[in-house]
Amino acid sequence: MEIAARIASAQLSGLARSRRQIVAGPLVGMLHDEEVWFLSGAVAADPGTAFDPEEVSWALETIRKAFAAEGRWLHAELIEEANPGLAEALAAEGMTIVSRPPLLVVEPDGLVLPEFPEGVTASVITSPEEQDEANAVAADAYETDDTTNPFQPDPANGAAVLIRQNGVPVATAAWTAVADGVTEIAGVGTLHSHRRLGLGAIATAYATRQAFETGGATLAWLTPGDDGADRIYRRIGYEPKATAVHLGDPGGHLTDLR
Repeated sequence: MEIAARIASAQLSGLARSRRQIVAGPLVGMLHDEEVWFLSGAVAADPGTAFDPEEVSWALETIRKAFAAEGRWLHAELIEEANPGLAEALAAEGMTIVSRPPLLVVEPDGLVLPEFPEGVTASVITSPEEQDEANAVAADAYETDDTTNPFQPDPANGAAVLIRQNGVPVATAAWTAVADGVTEIAGVGTLHSHRRLGLGAIATAYATRQAFETGGATLAWLTPGDDGADRIYRRIGYEPKATAVHLGDPGGHLTDLR
């Protein structure tokens, strides 16, 4: 299977483990019980398969209503090469294309783990208390309290890592549920006071390695938030293989494009 469709299919399967699904034509709305905005969203229903343009309008309206009924903000994450033209079709129905970052990929033999500076340690989160520490780092990194990730005890269902400097939590990163050997690395964040020290690269690389070694992944992917992050990820072995498309929905229940 083409790598873009493989990743999109794995994303769909992984999300379905912990979310209620609203299947509507070419889309699937994924509703998480936690009311954290980024945990719920829409993805393509049939990666690698051509969609019927006539179904897009009613499909989007169906998912909009389901999200509005629970007070959720709707956003969508697509992979351009897996469903060409779907992002534009959604935009024609009122969604907004927020970004088109490159989708970067790495396999185990291509990953480069940076050297750890003196006093820096890394560990997989193994308790709700450690997850709270990681969430506090993410809140500082993203300047919002709306970053709470739930603790995941089974690494095959996703987990997170915590980077400490002299015992103090300073950076974090997570991987998502592994499906078809594929996982997404997400939630990379470093305290403002500890940026430009290479800790984000360490968190990303360590989370990726743990996803391979403990989660059973054979392929990891991510999308950089900016050019600086893109350069960091490429230095640890990630390479561009496709294009992600992130969409927000100002026509839906909520209007905060994050």
